[in-house]
Amino acid sequence: MKFFIDTANLDQIKEANDLGILDGVTTNPSLMAKVGVKGQQAIMDHYAKIAEIVDGDVSAEVFSTTFNEIVEEGKKLAAIHPNIVVKVPMIKDGIKALKWFTDNGIKTNCTLVFSAGQAILAAKAGATYVSPFIGRIDDSNWDGVQLIEQIAQIYSLQGYKTEILAASIRSPLHIVQCAQAGADVITSPLDPILGLLKHPLTDIGLAKFLEDAKTMG
Repeated sequence: MKFFIDTANLDQIKEANDLGILDGVTTNPSLMAKVGVKGQQAIMDHYAKIAEIVDGDVSAEVFSTTFNEIVEEGKKLAAIHPNIVVKVPMIKDGIKALKWFTDNGIKTNCTLVFSAGQAILAAKAGATYVSPFIGRIDDSNWDGVQLIEQIAQIYSLQGYKTEILAASIRSPLHIVQCAQAGADVITSPLDPILGLLKHPLTDIGLAKFLEDAKTMG
C-alpha cells in the first residue's frame, strides 16, 4: 500500500518524505488556501514546488465542472510536471473528462467518491485512482472502511486497474483498517502517519533499554 500525504504544506511534505515512506501527495484548493496560496498562477507554481520535493504522483485538482473546461484546465495542470495527476470530481462531465484524459495518456484521480457505483464508473472511464472519502462517510453514520472493502472486491472480480486511494483519513487506525480492507493507497495528513510510530509499550521498552545501557558503561 502506498502512502500519500494530504497537504499543501511544504515543510510537512518534506518531513514525510524524509521518513523514506512517502509515495506521493494529494492536495486541493482548500489546503492551498490554508498555507496562504491563492490565485491560479500561485497554485500552479506551488504544485511545481511540491513535484520537485516528492518522487511520486502529485494530485492537482481542477476547479471546473464542465467537460471542455475540465479538459483545458487538466491539460495545463498535467504540463506542470510529469508526475502531476489531474484530480477530477465525480460528476457527469467529470466522467467524460476522465475518459478523455485516459485516451490521451494523462493520469487522473477521481475525487469525491462516496459509493461503489461511483467507483465503478470511475474505473470504467479509466481513472488512475479513485478516492473514496472514508472520514466523511463515517461522519454520515456509514462505514467508510466497509466501502473500501466493497470497491476492492468489485475491482478484483472485474479486473479493473484503477487504484483505490482511501482519502479523508482521520487516524492511524484508519490507515491500518484501509490496508486490511485492500486499499492500494492512503492519503493522510501528517499526524495520522506519524501516529503509526506510537505505542506505549515501545516507549516503555525503549526507556528500559536506555536505562539498562547506562549500567553497562
